[in-house]
Amino acid sequence: MRRTKQYSVSHANSLWQIYKTVPFWKVMKNFMAIQLGRYMPFLRVKNWIYRTFLRMDIGDRTAFALMVMPDIMFPEKIAVGANSVIGYNTTILAHEYLIREYRIGEVVIGSDVMIGANATILPGVIIGDGAVVSAGTLVHKDVEPGSFVGGNPMQVIRTKEEMEAHRDKRNEKGDES
Repeated sequence: MRRTKQYSVSHANSLWQIYKTVPFWKVMKNFMAIQLGRYMPFLRVKNWIYRTFLRMDIGDRTAFALMVMPDIMFPEKIAVGANSVIGYNTTILAHEYLIREYRIGEVVIGSDVMIGANATILPGVIIGDGAVVSAGTLVHKDVEPGSFVGGNPMQVIRTKEEMEAHRDKRNEKGDES
């Protein structure tokens, strides 16, 4: 189960009560910062925008590709470690607005993580250090450190041990030639 906090709502679906959960001006500020960041070609400037205006916790040398969409409501609940790559058009959500409730959860992406293009990361998940998330993956549960996951629904393609064995095998082949 993902680590989210659930809040019940009455009357209409939870999205109709959005400004009871997050102030309008915060959403507007976040929207402008995210749009600027999505098109910013300079990684240092993009990270500065995300750290300063969105209060995201971003490690050194982390790269957000073009069109990455951090959560517009609660970007401060997103943390990304050092030297990670977040692929083109990836969406990172820290909230879910549903019919009878809404949920908020932190997203923690470790260091040296590679996330492929068009991935979607749901709230309340942890992606461990050195993990690889294949393009187009829906990350709906935690990803173990060093593992390779992909698909929808997300499945483990290789564990950390299998990834290390594969790397060793490739290195041996490289030494022979």
